[in-house]
Amino acid sequence: MAQLYYRYSTMNAGKSIEVIKVAYNYEERGKNVLTLVPAVDNRYGVGIITSRIGIQREATIVEEDTDILALFMKENAAKKIDCVLVDECQFLKKHHVSELAEIVDSFNVPVLAYGLKNDFRNELFEGSYYMLIYADKIEEIKTICWCGRKATMVARVVDGRFVKQGEQIMVGGNDMYVSLCRKHYNDGRLEPDERDENE
Repeated sequence: MAQLYYRYSTMNAGKSIEVIKVAYNYEERGKNVLTLVPAVDNRYGVGIITSRIGIQREATIVEEDTDILALFMKENAAKKIDCVLVDECQFLKKHHVSELAEIVDSFNVPVLAYGLKNDFRNELFEGSYYMLIYADKIEEIKTICWCGRKATMVARVVDGRFVKQGEQIMVGGNDMYVSLCRKHYNDGRLEPDERDENE
């Protein structure tokens, strides 16, 4: 029985490389995958999934008004789709997530969606909110803070300074975001300082 998977983490935990790896594993076995990425994520070009270690894969672009179910049905009619993979699913809209659930329920095709859970203000994205509601299976991909604790928060850095105000969606990479544990997110500490000698 197919399921809708939501695999979330903070920044720099390897979500994009997981998408690329899963797609490769399916295709190596002669299976067809439909790989999707929201248009808003254009850091490495539109319709390109790129891991921080440099591996890339082309993907079908999802715009705000894209009907993912209709897109899937068109692709599935041309060649049987065995799996749907989504990178940066936090940027999806509510209708996208329900369309992904419909693919699972009506076509018995697994959907694996990867993305952030919370933003730099520690609030849910629209896509992550509805993935938490609709997903059959929710899994965390772990990474660590600079202190070695599990990172659960994402800090936005502007001109070298930690900020907690601003637009929710501002696409960036290591130059703009840092994964932190709750303690150092709350302290606003992006790296060790003299306080760490006393901890």
